Amino acid sequence: MAKHGKRTRAARDAFAGKENLPVEEAISLVKEHSNVKFDETVEVAMNLGVDPRHADQMVRGTVTLPNGTGKTVRVAVFARGPKAEEAEAAGADIVGAEDLMERIQGGEINFDRCIATPDMMPVVGRLGKILGPRNLMPNPKVGTVTMDVKEAVEAAKGGQVQFKAEKAGVVHAGIGKASFTVDQLAGNLRAFVDAVLRAKPAGAKGTYMKKISISSTMGPGVSVEVMSATGNAPAEAAE
Repeated sequence: MAKHGKRTRAARDAFAGKENLPVEEAISLVKEHSNVKFDETVEVAMNLGVDPRHADQMVRGTVTLPNGTGKTVRVAVFARGPKAEEAEAAGADIVGAEDLMERIQGGEINFDRCIATPDMMPVVGRLGKILGPRNLMPNPKVGTVTMDVKEAVEAAKGGQVQFKAEKAGVVHAGIGKASFTVDQLAGNLRAFVDAVLRAKPAGAKGTYMKKISISSTMGPGVSVEVMSATGNAPAEAAE
């Protein structure tokens, strides 16, 4: 415990007074102080100038990170017949219909992404109170309610990340592992930020992208200079 506390204090001291760093410098700092015994996830948190309680200010979408997430994603698919077979062939970990619904109702939720064919939504809809709070509910807006289950499963397995603004207008996601190179993490971060910029809702007022911070799973956060993280997106979109 003492060793853990000493490591945490050292990291906080190293981060003290460092704000709005260029992307590569911020990532290097996070990587340098990721020294626990497991490969930490590098996470991004973005404070947006939106109030997601209003429909015209909701921010949500997906992005495929160019260098993957470094995480093994378990995918569940609600489908029947040929579509169920297609999902299994594409590498889905769990495939079912009413039987899968019953397993989830019984507390068996051992997957990270849930996909459904449109005809299965009456069944999936009964799981809203279970899957919704876990951000696992299939949704056509992010491509998880689809007849093309093969593409959806492959995307989920291949580094696709979903994002959604929470109550305070914060969007967060894992963008890779601490073992990734600085360039790999920087590429993933910019791809993620660009996707959030492209998802800017019509009702957003004032500054859209207020703050970007990155951290490792167990480490403190450091803020990133917004303009250095915008990649290929127009800089004015952040305003």
